[in-house]
Amino acid sequence: MEQLSIEMFEDAVSKVGEVILPTPLVYSEFFSEQCGNKIYLKPENMQHTGAYKIRGAYYKISTLPEEDRKKGLITASAGNHAQGVAYAAKRFGAKAVIVMPTATPLMKVNRTKSYGAEVVLHGDVYDDACEEAYRLAEENGYTFIHPFDDPVVAAGQGTIAMEIIKELPTVDYILVPIGGGGLAAGVSTLVKLLNPNIKVIGVEPSGAACMKKSIEAGKVITLDSAQTIADGTAVKTPGNTTFEYVKKNVDEIITVEDDELIESYLDMVECHKMVCENSGLLTIAALRHLDFKDKKVVSILSGGNMDIITMSSMIQHGLIQRGRIFTVSVLLPDKPGQLAMVSDIIAKEQGNVVKLEHNQFVSINRNAAVELRITLECFGMDHRDRIMTRLEKEGYRPKLVRTNL
Repeated sequence: MEQLSIEMFEDAVSKVGEVILPTPLVYSEFFSEQCGNKIYLKPENMQHTGAYKIRGAYYKISTLPEEDRKKGLITASAGNHAQGVAYAAKRFGAKAVIVMPTATPLMKVNRTKSYGAEVVLHGDVYDDACEEAYRLAEENGYTFIHPFDDPVVAAGQGTIAMEIIKELPTVDYILVPIGGGGLAAGVSTLVKLLNPNIKVIGVEPSGAACMKKSIEAGKVITLDSAQTIADGTAVKTPGNTTFEYVKKNVDEIITVEDDELIESYLDMVECHKMVCENSGLLTIAALRHLDFKDKKVVSILSGGNMDIITMSSMIQHGLIQRGRIFTVSVLLPDKPGQLAMVSDIIAKEQGNVVKLEHNQFVSINRNAAVELRITLECFGMDHRDRIMTRLEKEGYRPKLVRTNL
């Protein structure tokens, strides 16, 4: 297998330039103020197919002999590499078969099909899909395109580093998401070839930190499960090849919780009007974990392929998590005017009523016979607590109710 070299990266830059969109850095005042560093975003969520994966897929397929392309191409992917291979295969006039986990969002499945690929749904996570893809490749003679454990694919992904350093030569840190390790291997290796003083920090979801666990063990290990909302990085086993490059060139790996990704989603939508999928948000969530200040940091936003249902759920859970939406239960006497009195208290505290539930059958006690559940919008935890305190002071004994709206 070929080794990553500066010559390979230069060739990749030339080839990848045929298909990619420019994704210039975006300076973030919001995140810079939050973490005390100068934060720049590399928005690969704005790329063709909505993710950086087009780079590695196109470069790999461009290097294949024509006879290998004619056999048909096959890969396994949770979505972004799938679209990259499908798009590139169409450009080269090759058949593409993509095996995807059964839980892959419908949008990613449909987008992959829209590029002319045949989609096979199999297994719960990427690793299951990959096993099936290898079986189908053997059975049908297809050429397998690995999503990450291939130096040629990693070289294509690493072209991102060349663009970052050209645009911001004085960058101090680059944050890169890790699933199987292809992006991290490519970016970190090229960074160290160009300027070893630049630090590369990998970021994994806590529920699928296969690379961090492997590095700690000193060898590639397989997790028992990969449980995370960051489906694009839900990988149980990192690549053998990428493991060696990451171990050598990535300076540190940070893990983040799913709840942090939800908060980061709200921040990106509200402050940058930008949609990122959960895997693409790993490097944003990691900003709060940085233990240094006054450095120039680039966060790679690896993709933006998120379906509408997931977007809605992320916003809803994010608002609840931050206390900006909450539900309170109060018991009222069963007599006219009580609802108006509670509404008046909420209005004076500037709460905004989203939903009301009025249950007259909660009790046979006429002095507290009606349960009123009010879902409110507010400015945050402090505002929520102020409303609760006011209701308590007025004698309503409010209780917070866990809700998913």
